[in-house]
Amino acid sequence: MLKLSLFLISVIAISSTYAQREDNNYCSKRRSTEYPTKSASLSVGQIAETEKYDVHFYALDIAMNNVVTDVAGTGEIHGTTVVALDTVLFELHSNFSITQIRLDGSPASFNRTGSAVKVPLNATAGTDFVVAVDYNGTPPTAGTTPFGGAGMTAASSPTWGNRVVWSLSEPFSAYEWWPCKQSLTDKADSSQVKITVPDTCMAGSNGLLENVVDLGNGFKRFEWKHRHAIDYYLVSVSVAKYIDYTIYANPVGAPAPIMIQNFIYDNPATLTNFQTRINETADFIELFYELYGPYPYEDEKYGHCMAPLSGGMEHQTMTTQGFFEKGLTSHELGHQWWGDHVTCASWCDIWVNEGFASYSEYLMLENLYPAEKDQHMFDVHDNVMSQTGGSVWVLDSLNENRIFSGRLTYDKGASIIHTMRYLINDDVQFFSALRSFQTAYSDSTAKGIDLKEHLEAETSVDLAPFFEQWYFGEGYPTYSVRWNQVGNNAYVQISHNSSKPTVTPTFTNPIDLKFTRPSMPDTTIRFNISSNQDLFLVENIGQINNSITIDPMNWVINKTGTIQNDPNLLGIDETEISGIVLYPNPVEDLLHIKGDKTQYDYLIYDMRGQLVMKGSADASINVHSLSGGSYIVELNGLRKLISKR
Repeated sequence: MLKLSLFLISVIAISSTYAQREDNNYCSKRRSTEYPTKSASLSVGQIAETEKYDVHFYALDIAMNNVVTDVAGTGEIHGTTVVALDTVLFELHSNFSITQIRLDGSPASFNRTGSAVKVPLNATAGTDFVVAVDYNGTPPTAGTTPFGGAGMTAASSPTWGNRVVWSLSEPFSAYEWWPCKQSLTDKADSSQVKITVPDTCMAGSNGLLENVVDLGNGFKRFEWKHRHAIDYYLVSVSVAKYIDYTIYANPVGAPAPIMIQNFIYDNPATLTNFQTRINETADFIELFYELYGPYPYEDEKYGHCMAPLSGGMEHQTMTTQGFFEKGLTSHELGHQWWGDHVTCASWCDIWVNEGFASYSEYLMLENLYPAEKDQHMFDVHDNVMSQTGGSVWVLDSLNENRIFSGRLTYDKGASIIHTMRYLINDDVQFFSALRSFQTAYSDSTAKGIDLKEHLEAETSVDLAPFFEQWYFGEGYPTYSVRWNQVGNNAYVQISHNSSKPTVTPTFTNPIDLKFTRPSMPDTTIRFNISSNQDLFLVENIGQINNSITIDPMNWVINKTGTIQNDPNLLGIDETEISGIVLYPNPVEDLLHIKGDKTQYDYLIYDMRGQLVMKGSADASINVHSLSGGSYIVELNGLRKLISKR
């Protein structure tokens, strides 16, 4: 049913403040409160078994080279039982042979069913244990990721010719090269990765390079230690003939310079080609340090390992990256806060990772390349609107193509963060809330709804309708405007339709209109939208010519329909609720009630849904104490929007 609302808007000028995608080959609620942790290789029952213990340390000591993907060595899982536990279950792909498993240092029996490996434990709750697995083999090649490889890949750079073997475990492929528990919500407290490689090669991984041991037999061992919480899919290795190009960032407030350690192809032209772009990483760290809070791993490093993939993968403290370009580099760096430090609690909520990493690209442009930011956001919105539907929230959390949808997860994910910033309408509050969210969920996991509730608590902005329509909902609005000049005032009717009306028929986010006035400066006014058609009275706006722009700063994913001057468009001063008339609307002091009853119970809410007045009235309600603005009046369970002058 079409709803018509009338508002009184004071004319004020709103000062405006101010992504990876499939087309660029970048990186790789429903309303329930808990999401199952899913794995591509285990049954639901087997997953439940893995949740009976917590991992607190992973250790790998493996041998590799830069030509083939073969892996041989030992993987350790250090854990603690949550309940009394008969067996420990972990994952390792069936391609690998297991030569021995030791439990707390002693040889142990085990059995395997597919990728599931069980080791007898017979321990009470709260028991610490260490499972060490000696294994060797060749990782599978059948799996697919956004880059066409899975688990472990061997390839040569088509540009530079260098041969590389590197891991890529997101979302379900860690078990394809090392023994682990693939649970997003069970981060290890720390990790250690030792990689033995031919002495012509170097091996990159997470954390600090504590030692390089020359074994004297044509091989070296690179020993990395990471003393921060890490999720299973962020543990990484990369082996090639590299050189080490290290620079430093100096963020304001950092206790010391932050090391940026880059393993670049040992090819004279490679560093020369990318050096300027690599150096920009320091600028990006300094920017995100200010916007998001301290770099989470500033006591260790950030860095890159080059590999011939068509984008990047945000391996914790050392991104695997195919090339250096400011959008890609800033995206992967943004992941260190959004995805690594705070990780999505379910692949349904991959937005926590990819939406914010993608928006980091925009923030980089806004602050360092401002001339490029507008076109970037236009391109992002255009990609979202290349199809009519699709939700940011992921229903099929086992479908990798859907998890990593460039249009929905990356571009729409970044776009709705941009719109949330617009709704909050206070950059100090917005970025303060993002920084405090990083603190609140430090080294942990979060759902999209956790972020919603945190932002609401920090900013007092009700985001429930926004999440319902833009995070869980589908589609986008197309706005049309009719207007009529009446003296020095104007009536403005804003209507919109949805590209996916069966899922999300109405979008109630505010929208800006820019009015071009021939004898006065242009002005931009923010209108609160409550239905698919709203009527507003704009007082003292002066003369309007035929130029009205919808969403001039491109805060909202939308298309423009028609904009027309309609001399027949007139305001109304009465609002009817199922036979009950409220007038005048807009109101100054007394809101009169005309109906067939002698007494009415009323509730009045502001536009954030907060109850501001309640009581009983016969013929009128005194609203003198209310501030100017828009309100919802409820009489006998029926609601209508009014405006207070």
